[in-house]
Amino acid sequence: MNLINHTIKILAFTTLSSGILLVSAQSKVTTKTETSKSQSGKVVPTNLNWSERMLLSEMHRFPEAWMLDFSKSPKWTYPSAIVLDGAEKLYEKTGKKEYYNYISGFGEKLINEDGTIQTYELEKYNIDMLNSGNVLLYLYEKEKKEKYLKALQALRLQIDGQPRTKEGSFWHKKIYPYQVWLDGLYMGMPFYTHYTRDFTKGKDAEKAYDDIVFQFDSVQKNLLDKKTGLLYHAWDESKEQAWADKQTGLSPNFWGRAMGWYGMAMVDVLDSLPKDHPGRARIISYIKSYADAIIKVQDKKSGLWYQVLDKPLENGNYEEASASAMFVYTIIKSVNEGYLPQPYKAPAKKGYDGIIKNLITVDENGVVNLNKCCAVAGLGGKPYRDGSYEYYVNEKIRSNDGKGTGPFILASLEFEK
Repeated sequence: MNLINHTIKILAFTTLSSGILLVSAQSKVTTKTETSKSQSGKVVPTNLNWSERMLLSEMHRFPEAWMLDFSKSPKWTYPSAIVLDGAEKLYEKTGKKEYYNYISGFGEKLINEDGTIQTYELEKYNIDMLNSGNVLLYLYEKEKKEKYLKALQALRLQIDGQPRTKEGSFWHKKIYPYQVWLDGLYMGMPFYTHYTRDFTKGKDAEKAYDDIVFQFDSVQKNLLDKKTGLLYHAWDESKEQAWADKQTGLSPNFWGRAMGWYGMAMVDVLDSLPKDHPGRARIISYIKSYADAIIKVQDKKSGLWYQVLDKPLENGNYEEASASAMFVYTIIKSVNEGYLPQPYKAPAKKGYDGIIKNLITVDENGVVNLNKCCAVAGLGGKPYRDGSYEYYVNEKIRSNDGKGTGPFILASLEFEK
């Protein structure tokens, strides 16, 4: 009996000791966590510029860059590249290694050692797929990895085979025959120009630059509404689509983000287009008429822009974040680069302040959110998207879409210069 009691006492002491050790270990962990939190104060420090605050918030939400499009598994798509464009510029500005690692992780994850790109299918000739090539151009310049060069060459091959309209404009995708979308200029042309600058020489480079400028000339000719100066979302050369006007082939509405893509395409292409190219002055003239047109439809009170640009008072329309950020970026960058005169800075600043006041919220932990982003909009496909006003205002709205946060970071960087 005494032996049993003795055994019980030993077990009780062991259990009690383990408990003391466990409590002690937990208190150390708790103390460490609290100390680290009290040192940083918040997940995202509030004393940084908006550009860094938004990038750090994106990195918090999406710990790996391939997740930036709300992706559940690695997928070659375009929204990540827009946020990473901001990350590249922030790394160059601050030297913070975590920004570079975030960019580098995207390339490591998506590009196999043999240079193949995960989930990318060249034969689909989808111009959206060229945009993330911008990340690879940056990484190859920094790291000179053979796999990035091979991937870049595969993307450049797509340009050679991309179907075109009779006069030479790129189709948006092989499954969208004869269709030119404003979106496509941003998806393809900055990559095409930057690649040409880095890898193409002599007559081949001249031919490529002429082709790039022609894409903008063609869009101005076929998609511009001369009355408002705005450009329609898309044009169907065949005039066969249900969304296309039977006389003109144009889609029926001015979608904010489509115009946003087009503005960003122009200012970003000029980064790599040679200073002495004769088409450069034409693109700058397009920027001027574009800026004049969007300033006319800017909300006078909030400084923001609507999902359907020219119908602010119609039922269901709303001030949309991605288009607003893209317009602000296009105008302020144009002012900074000398494409537009200084007075254009005022509407850009009004728009930027409007985004911060009306569309930005900050969580208690410092994480920044950009609200009221249109998740996606397009034309045709299944189920069929008819380009009507009702279609655009009823597409899903979400917060922190890379198509909005990326341009917000880029616009912020332009204001922080």
